[in-house]
Formats: sequence, C-alpha cells, structure tokens
Amino acid sequence: MTSLLLRGAAQVLTMDDERRELSGADIRIENGIIAEVGMGLEHDGRVIDVRGCIVTPGLVNTHHHLYQSLTRAVPGGQDALLFGWLQTLYPIWARFTPDHMFTSAQVGLAELALSGCTLSSDHLYLYPNGARLEDTIHAAAEIGIRFQPTRGAMSIGVSKGGLPPDALVESEAAILQDCIRVIDAFHDASPGSMCRVGVAPCSPFSVSRDLMREAALLARDKGVMMHTHLAENDEDIAYSLEKFGCRPGQYAEGLGWVGPDVWHAHCVKLDAAEIALFAQTGTGVAHCPCSNCRLGSGIAPIKAMRAAGVSVGLGVDGSASNDAGNLVAEARQAMLLQRVAQGADAMSARMALEIATRGGADVLGRPECGRIAVGARADIAVWDVSGIEAAGSWDPAALLLAGPSTVRDLIVEGREIVRDGQIVTLDMGALIARQNRMAHDLRDGM
Repeated sequence: MTSLLLRGAAQVLTMDDERRELSGADIRIENGIIAEVGMGLEHDGRVIDVRGCIVTPGLVNTHHHLYQSLTRAVPGGQDALLFGWLQTLYPIWARFTPDHMFTSAQVGLAELALSGCTLSSDHLYLYPNGARLEDTIHAAAEIGIRFQPTRGAMSIGVSKGGLPPDALVESEAAILQDCIRVIDAFHDASPGSMCRVGVAPCSPFSVSRDLMREAALLARDKGVMMHTHLAENDEDIAYSLEKFGCRPGQYAEGLGWVGPDVWHAHCVKLDAAEIALFAQTGTGVAHCPCSNCRLGSGIAPIKAMRAAGVSVGLGVDGSASNDAGNLVAEARQAMLLQRVAQGADAMSARMALEIATRGGADVLGRPECGRIAVGARADIAVWDVSGIEAAGSWDPAALLLAGPSTVRDLIVEGREIVRDGQIVTLDMGALIARQNRMAHDLRDGM
C-alpha cells in the first residue's frame, strides 16, 4: 500500500476539530490513512516537497450531474429558467449511450480533481439507450477519485403531468429493482470506501409520492443515503403548492425524506420553518451557487442555515447549468453571494473553505474525510501559492481571496491523482478529444 510524506508545507489548513493551521508541518501517510501530522517527521519512502504550498483537505462535491459535461453552453438553454432549460436539453440527453455516460463522467471528474476535489457525489437520473449507473462508477474507478453515485430516476413524463418526455421515464417497479441491483453490486460501507451508492429520485416534479416513499424505505433497509432536488426556485415552490398543497419541506417530511441519511440539492427557497426542520432532523443541503446564479434561481440562505445548525456542503451541479466543474471557484462564489445578500462579514474565506471540505464530507456521511487529522483518510490537496494569483497576498492561506483555482498535487486515499498540475491516471488529451467528438456528433444530429 501507499506510503508518502508531504514535507514542509508553508501552511496546513487542517479543518480538524480545532481548525488548526500549522506552519512548516509535515504529513505522513500510510495505507491510505493520515498517520502523523507534525514537524520534522521521519520517513524512508516517497517524499513530496510542499514547501511554499498551502495544504488543505481534499474538497468535497455534494451534487453533480456528470453526464451534462457533454452539453455545456447549449444554445436555447443558455438564458432559460430551470424548467425551460430542462425542456431544451431533455431531447439531447435522450440520445446518450453508455459511452456518452462513461466519457462525460471521466471529463467531469477530471475537472473536479484539478480543482482540488477528492470526493464527489453524482446524481444520474436518466438511463437512455442501455446506460446504467455503473458506466459512471467505472469511470471514477479509472481516475481514482472517491465516488458516491446515486441511482436517480424519473417516473412521471409529460403525458402524466410531469416535466420530462415520456421516453426518458421508467416504471417505478423497474427503478426500485435496479436500485437494489446497483447497491448490492457496488455499495461499499467500509470506512475507506471508494464507492458508496445512494438512492435519488430526481425531483418532486418528475416522480410520484409513492416512489419517493418506497425509495426511502428501500434506502433505509439497505443502509444507504438518500438524495433529491428540493426548493430550487420559485417555479419549484409554485409546483409544490399547486400539486401537493404544501411547501417542499413539508412534502419531504411527510414522505420520510428528512434525517441524517438525507441531503437535498439547492434549497434556495427554504423558509425559516423548513430550515428549522432540517436542523432538527440533521438533514443536509448541497449548496450550488454558480448553477443557482446561472439559472436565475436566487441566493440560498446559507448563513441562516448554518446559524440554525443545518449541515451544508457545496455542489457544482451539472455542467449544463454551471457550466464549469471547478469546486474551489464554487467555494469562492458561495462566499461572495452570502456577502452580497448579507454583508461583507457574512462568510469568511476560511468558512467557505470549511463548507467545501469538512462540511461536504459531513453531508455525505463521511466524517473520516474532509479534514487533515490522524486517522482520517489521506485525501489531500496541495496548492502552489508562488504564482501570480497570490502575488502580494498578506495571507496566502486565504485561498479563496487570492489563490490558484487549480491544484499542484492531489492525493486520494494516499494515491497521487494529480502531480504538478496534471492528471496522472488518464490520458487527458485523448479523453478531451473523445468528448469533443461526441459533443459535435450530438450537435450535428440535432
């Protein structure tokens, strides 16, 4: 197994229980675990010189749709609100194959890795032309990133009052059966797990109450986490009030979709009662600031959520609504939006980085990730602050104010994934060329 020493960091932002910041510290890694943090550590294996660098825990992405990296900046969807944007893109996604799912997942995960992400969830809720969840699982395994895919689903098409086209929905019996299949085949509950599978009906406007209820029962029987979209924008709230006679938080609560094994994406429009509900039940939130801006959804009340005790992590959301997958840029955007909405002291650079690391790990039920501490998993990002982005900075550890947006090195489970700014587990040139060919063929086919 792996044995590494990171030597002489300018500063280690541990995000441990005391939030220590250590100058000149070393980090020793053994068998995928942080074995020691301190000064002048002894080691006879591989040494990585991190002098002049800031070292942080790997960042954690709590919400993504990796397949969407094939449909960035699609005309017709660039200036639409959520529902119109979806209606533009559904016909394109209906043409995807397993190869599209695999390739787009690798591109999305590689982009995340370069931005410091060591653990990512994914919400795949459509399976056209034989696509399966494991297309993304195999993609993540090749890169080496820690992965939490969720078996999403849509069961109510246009003909039954839903938003997606009928060709992209599945029967609810088939959805539940496939959830069981992928959990049994791929879910690993061990502390060092590289793959944990969740259950994730897409949204209140694309599945039935029965499926939401049955999915929750199945997930809890299997001991896996649950995820969906909730309260994303005003359209979402209006739909819930019209169709269900209640707000999204009440809808979720009534179907068993609150608790520490649940996290919801967006939650831009949660009111005070819903925030209190989430805090009381330990329900997590995936905050996706760039996507929320891009789709005009609004600014999520993250300061109020955290003040109430809600567990909050960051998500880049799908590349068709972001259109980037840079998690450190997402953290900066989260910080800036809270300041715009609540004042310059609403969120510090360190608080935003904490949400992007420790916060996201806690949302995903991975307290062994997202912090640099003895016994934690060795998921570590190394940031070179000797470049122009941080030139003149009086506080290089304030990465989100003045720092690089890509890592120098990235370590996952003690293994090097990025070295000197380059992905080392894949041929990135060939991957990008394949992705671009696929995107051009999809565009030409429309």
